Amino acid sequence: MAVARLAVIANPLLSLNRISQVRSLRCNNGVSLSVSKRLFTCKALHNPQLHVKEQGQPETLDYRVFFHDSSGKTVSPWHDLPLHLGDGVFNFIVEIPKESSAKMEVATDEPYTPIKQDTKKGKLRYYPYNINWNYGLLPQTWEDPSFANSEVEGAFGDNDPVDVVEIGEIRAKIGQILKVKPLGALAMIDEGELDWKIVAISLDDPRASLVNDVDDVEKHFPGTLTAIRDWFRDYKIPDGKPANKFGLGNKAANKDYALKVINETNESWAKLVKRSIPAGELSLV
Repeated sequence: MAVARLAVIANPLLSLNRISQVRSLRCNNGVSLSVSKRLFTCKALHNPQLHVKEQGQPETLDYRVFFHDSSGKTVSPWHDLPLHLGDGVFNFIVEIPKESSAKMEVATDEPYTPIKQDTKKGKLRYYPYNINWNYGLLPQTWEDPSFANSEVEGAFGDNDPVDVVEIGEIRAKIGQILKVKPLGALAMIDEGELDWKIVAISLDDPRASLVNDVDDVEKHFPGTLTAIRDWFRDYKIPDGKPANKFGLGNKAANKDYALKVINETNESWAKLVKRSIPAGELSLV
């Protein structure tokens, strides 16, 4: 039997105004589109609450996590949440809580892009072992599959939002929205596609004030950057696939480079929702 559960997440500056009208530089409700420091986002006039509603049973093919605004309207976590919150802080949507193995992801090809469990050949997908960090995406970003990155072996984008690995100590929930600050970036190359991993920390973590760049991660979270790289390098090996590779010298780039990646992929997303780039099977609703 299907079940439906509601959770409420309060998030400062959270705008749930669609940017599918980006051509006219307006959001649907008339809130202007901000184009500041090459970051494209809708700025809210108030602080609404976001309701997260589960449909179906977890770990089934029908399970979905939908997002609704305070009026009950269904919204997209990918398109309708702002990326940038100011002062180097970004919204991060948790898809996979730390210490879990179900491969959850935003369904980029379904209306309103709910979170679901990924499938392969009709079967639910699981990692071969638990992921040790909260994992999810940055809204309003997109890795353009038509763009070859000359800095990372000419690899093309993987057609998904940018991934985040959040290293804080608290285990988040599916659909939870955290305010994070980026600390570095790993350029993972997965079967020839560039799949960025932004390393970040929640502002609510007790050690957040101590870490502001990759060197601080090594100091206060020793071994974490290597562990993240090795986890994502090796997780497909038990399924008989080759190890993933990494560009940029096989090391995590610094915070400034991570911000560059975020800016560029935010620009790509803006072009996508303006339909300057073909969307293919991606949902822009």
